[in-house]
Amino acid sequence: MHAILVREFGGPDVLRLEDVPDPRPGPSDVLVRIRAAGVNPVDVYVVTGTYARKPPLPFIPGSDGAGEVEEVGAEVKGVAPGNRVYIAGHGSTLSGAGTYAERVVCTPAQLHRLPARATFAQGAALGVPYTTAYRALFHRAAARPGETVLVHGATGGVGIAAVQLAHAHGLRVIGTGGTDRGLDLVRAQGADVVANHHAPNYLDEIKQATHGRGVDVVIEMAAHINLDKDLSLLAPRGRVVVVGNRGRVEIDPRQVMGRDGAILGVTYFNVSEADFASIHAALVAGLDNGTLAPVIAQEIPLADAGRAHTAVMESGALGKLVLIP
Repeated sequence: MHAILVREFGGPDVLRLEDVPDPRPGPSDVLVRIRAAGVNPVDVYVVTGTYARKPPLPFIPGSDGAGEVEEVGAEVKGVAPGNRVYIAGHGSTLSGAGTYAERVVCTPAQLHRLPARATFAQGAALGVPYTTAYRALFHRAAARPGETVLVHGATGGVGIAAVQLAHAHGLRVIGTGGTDRGLDLVRAQGADVVANHHAPNYLDEIKQATHGRGVDVVIEMAAHINLDKDLSLLAPRGRVVVVGNRGRVEIDPRQVMGRDGAILGVTYFNVSEADFASIHAALVAGLDNGTLAPVIAQEIPLADAGRAHTAVMESGALGKLVLIP
């Protein structure tokens, strides 16, 4: 089969399409024919060798994907050849046998039903972004219907997921983006208020939208830029959940103290198997009823994985990048 094989850590040029042997499932495994693979910033960090956990070389990157079940191990129950599935959960990226390939072996716990109304590209967009958004909103921030959430950087994969999930759960949503096109997209996903985070007075716009009270929850994609600003926007007992960060930042802790606020972290690799099961039961229900619909920015051929890794790290993304084997 064709797969992206990384033989050394480095930049996009180390992502090379090669012929590798077809994987074979064991008695408790499932073989999936990949129709689309999700591209995430964490994939870039793993490939460059800058992530805290490193797979052994050589390896096939990728943790997210969608496709059809091809073969089922003798001990596996509840999964059958031909099932449409998406892949999400621990095991692919750091095992060295990821989803940037035509086929991948998975555990049953990594597989989730892909409803007919969702495309394979949309299925590949679910794993890291929607798991992270759900965990940030409901497991870490304990967001409740009726609260106001600011999605600070709402046009990317996690941002759009957070907007859709918050809207579906009855929260008032404020989303930021950097272009008119991005703001239109965020509004279309369910944001009640949008603001351009490049505008000099956008923080005032957000405060005015809450009538001066502030927001209950901030989902933050760029804490190295925005964390101190987020603290100034919090309502009493407000929570900031840091999803993304690329450097150090100076903050005024008094802004947290005076509000009885909290700064919370979230990372995909801390999600337990039980939490994965809970999260994806909710996500499949959202796909079934139409409240969740991942937005695909680009479908890129597998051979151009290097271009995808460059694009996923650029600002201004509108939706999710996926690779097509």
